[in-house]
Amino acid sequence: MGNTPEETPIAKFTLDRAVVWNPEDGMHLYANGYFGQPVGIRKPKSPEFDKPLELSLVECAYLVKKGELKVHAIDSEKELTVDDVIEAGLAIDKEFKERLQVYTELRTRGYVVRPGLKFGTDFSVYEKGPGLDHAPFLVHVIPQRMGVVPLDIVRAGRLATSVRKKFLIATIKDNGQIVYYSFIWHRP
Repeated sequence: MGNTPEETPIAKFTLDRAVVWNPEDGMHLYANGYFGQPVGIRKPKSPEFDKPLELSLVECAYLVKKGELKVHAIDSEKELTVDDVIEAGLAIDKEFKERLQVYTELRTRGYVVRPGLKFGTDFSVYEKGPGLDHAPFLVHVIPQRMGVVPLDIVRAGRLATSVRKKFLIATIKDNGQIVYYSFIWHRP
């Protein structure tokens, strides 16, 4: 990731996320991939801040798996494995593994992946990063076993058009392959 700290950054697990309390480590993670969100700073203008950094469990699992983060248990200094983080994610979200798989693939392709909550979807996907460009894609993960409801397609199309973004539905086939479906909203 470049400009690595002397030791692997450490995050403290909470109920549904983890916090990197050391601002230097948080700045490193944010500067090298836009991971997390500085506490109390809605839209950081730069990767320099003197605040803790909140990470989603998807980000934690991804970074732990890459060896770029250590996560300690909420009530001890016990280091959690990637499987521990995934288990915590599954306790909150039964599609956590699918979301992690899509997140990982998008990151591997070089995209900056941020939460898409303000758009009512899983991820906002940037080519360069927040503040450098606008997210051209919104990605919503729907496991293949669940199927897509037509009303969701209409909602997605209208939302994507109103915010001028492409809306993608990511689904994972039985063989593990991720397939992306894009919808274009046409006006008569």
